Amino acid sequence: MIKRAYAALAAIACLLFATGSYADQPKPWETGLQEAATGNMHQIRWFEAYTLWFIVPITLLVLVLLIVVMVKFRASKNPVPSRTSHNTLIEVIWTVGPVLILLFLAVPSFDLLTTQLTFPPNPDVTVKVTATQWQWNYEYENSGNTPLAFDSFLLKDQDRAAAGKEDRSKYPRLLAVDNELVLPVGKVVRVLVTAAPTDVIHSFAMPSFGIKIDAVPGRLNETWFKADNEGIYYGQCSELCGKDHAFMPIAIHIVSQDQYQQWLTTAAGDLSKANKALMAAVDQPATVNVAENTAQ
Repeated sequence: MIKRAYAALAAIACLLFATGSYADQPKPWETGLQEAATGNMHQIRWFEAYTLWFIVPITLLVLVLLIVVMVKFRASKNPVPSRTSHNTLIEVIWTVGPVLILLFLAVPSFDLLTTQLTFPPNPDVTVKVTATQWQWNYEYENSGNTPLAFDSFLLKDQDRAAAGKEDRSKYPRLLAVDNELVLPVGKVVRVLVTAAPTDVIHSFAMPSFGIKIDAVPGRLNETWFKADNEGIYYGQCSELCGKDHAFMPIAIHIVSQDQYQQWLTTAAGDLSKANKALMAAVDQPATVNVAENTAQ
């Protein structure tokens, strides 16, 4: 009986912690950065926490100095102002201090920039992203004689049922799209970003990946990422681009390599069918097999 109880508890634990995917999106009342899904974003989050060790003490020091000046040197307390114009020690401190602080900030900052701007050789997937008022177009390079390309629009509430995306916790309002950008987990993805020749400047931003790059008409910018976890990640255009700027979301669906290859093959002929098959494969409930205790 005890062994059966342990087996039942193990099964319950597996069901509680078994999830089909890891999805990241903005959370209500979120005050910090979104959870990291790439190595670069982990480094960005570390650098943010690192800078707070300088920002908080400096802010408190300035506040204390302001209070001291207002209290000690107010007109009623100090009617005759000091005529001191120079103080060697103070001038050395306020010159050397900021230089040292900037040095401590510059070294990890340059290291982070170097990591972000150093592209790994031979990326596994290359995607061209084109922004237009107000949608995104994705084109998969080297995906066949006719490269796979499709548009991605904001998912409207009246279209949720037909798309099978009624779960707003997974497909949030104003962030979910009709066609996600599907990419494999653990692979280096090179992203070429531009805007339509007759359009305006947009910005391709995915907070969980730590990427944000402008989409400029007539210019081809590039960035890269390698997602660590499967799931659906959400971002938005981060450049004011017109009246529907707020309705230009980005959704990237990170899946396993096998699921990606199967989706890519099917999408070449029928994108809608490929998306539905991928949703069915990802959303299927996890099963847990519990070995029966045959001990008497």
